[in-house]
Amino acid sequence: MAKTNPLEFMRQVQTETKKVVWPSRKETIMTGVMVLIMATVLALFFLGVDTFFDALVRFLLSLAQ
Repeated sequence: MAKTNPLEFMRQVQTETKKVVWPSRKETIMTGVMVLIMATVLALFFLGVDTFFDALVRFLLSLAQ
C-alpha cells in the first residue's frame, strides 16, 4: 500500500467527509427520543424479570428451611 503524505491524507479526509449525508435536526431528535423510549421499556422489562426471579429464588429457599 502506497504511503501518502500528511497533506494529501488531510485532503482525502476532507473529500470523504463531504460525501457523508448528515441527519437533519429532526431526525436526530426523533432517534434520540426512540432510544430513550426503548431504554425505558427494556429497563422495565428487566426489572420485571429480575423481580420474578427474586421471588422465585426466595420461595425456593423458604422451602429448604
